[in-house]
Amino acid sequence: MPPARTSARLASLTAAFLLVGCASVGPDYQRPTMAVPGAWQGHAPAQAPDVLAHWWQLTGDEQLIALVDAALAGSPTLAAAEARLRAARAQWRAAGADLGPTIEASGGASRSRGSRETGSSGEARSLYQAGFDARWEADLFGANRRALEAAEASAEVSRYSLADVQASLVAEVVSNYVLYRSTGQRLSIARTNLEAQSETLQITDWRVQAGLSASLALEQARANRAQTAAQIPALETTLAGYANALAVLCGQAPGALTEALSVDRPMPSIPAQVALGIPADLLRQRADLREAERTLAAATARIGAAQAQRYPSVTLSGSLGFEALSFGALGGAESLTRSLAASIAATLFDGGRLVAQVDLQRANRDEALENYRQAVLVALQDVEDALVAVRNGERRVELLAVAAESARNAALLARHQFDAGVADYETVLDTERTRLSAEDSHASARAELATARIQLIKALGGGWVPDAWADPADDDMAGQIS
Repeated sequence: MPPARTSARLASLTAAFLLVGCASVGPDYQRPTMAVPGAWQGHAPAQAPDVLAHWWQLTGDEQLIALVDAALAGSPTLAAAEARLRAARAQWRAAGADLGPTIEASGGASRSRGSRETGSSGEARSLYQAGFDARWEADLFGANRRALEAAEASAEVSRYSLADVQASLVAEVVSNYVLYRSTGQRLSIARTNLEAQSETLQITDWRVQAGLSASLALEQARANRAQTAAQIPALETTLAGYANALAVLCGQAPGALTEALSVDRPMPSIPAQVALGIPADLLRQRADLREAERTLAAATARIGAAQAQRYPSVTLSGSLGFEALSFGALGGAESLTRSLAASIAATLFDGGRLVAQVDLQRANRDEALENYRQAVLVALQDVEDALVAVRNGERRVELLAVAAESARNAALLARHQFDAGVADYETVLDTERTRLSAEDSHASARAELATARIQLIKALGGGWVPDAWADPADDDMAGQIS
């Protein structure tokens, strides 16, 4: 058959297979609809602001901002998530390559001498070969296209998983920093009270020596001071733990940030006013929900890929090359070789293995759907719980501020009355203990409120930028599926 007619037939056959290959078996993915409330409990809907992406910068704390930047640049956990994203995108590109033909080039030279005993002339003979081989499996039922869809969705899963890791990392760094500063304030409160109690102990000792107070008052003062002093080592241990945690979050050895953090700074102010938006906004704002939705999309595509394995497959192969007995003749018209072949294969009996694979992928899809629904419900709960914690935390801080101020005033009055001989020493001890407890509770409540605000921002999807890890090649790859 002439080469022109062979090429025409090959082109026609290829086009026909391409047209058939546009159809893909299996279900087409549709984003599930979720029934979510129209508003948060007790809160009017408001448009969520873009500042959620970089919310920690609103604190104005330069050291905290630097720590978050260091964590984003040096965290091994974040780096591992980025590596997983690169791997998923590589798998996506590999899946896209299956849609096209495979073309290989080859060349060779050999020299042989036959045996005279077998009838050969016994002369040496050379053979030179060069050419191209092509192979293409027609994607008649969309197995490769569904596999590409699944790979694309899996790459998006890794992308949103990375975003979720970043959001969690930011929240963890800020939380540990807040707790570090809060513990430092509690330590300062304990030391301040210890100084006051040490002074009271000294005065009580003088009064006992002068016969103005009983020895019981001295022992009570000594016990009160020792109890306060005993809190300091525990607070110092907690403080060191938060410093070490921050160092590890930033990808550094424990203790690397101790000196930098030792400079006394106030606890950062976490943004109190955050526009909540509506509950439906969570479906796009929270990276973990996008991750769950893309997992469902990948599981749906794999159903079609498994179903396509039950249908026949058609493979086209061909070669074009040159073969000559001398290197100089290679490439001439007389040395041209060509071949074209088509094959079809189908599984007639496998004991139900392929059917079981389809059932398996359907079960995986159903599991992914329920996981997505559960993730949405948990996300709604996270926000509602954080809203309650913030609201009650604000009330608690206000009340404890009043209690701490009153306790300080009471301790001061009791001390003056004791010095004047109007009040007994038991009153002084009670007011000093109350002061320490009230001030410590107030500092702890402020930290709890800040933590609740951090959790609210994280629950709303703060801490990541949707297009931060977009790959310019993604659009080109996605075009192969449409």
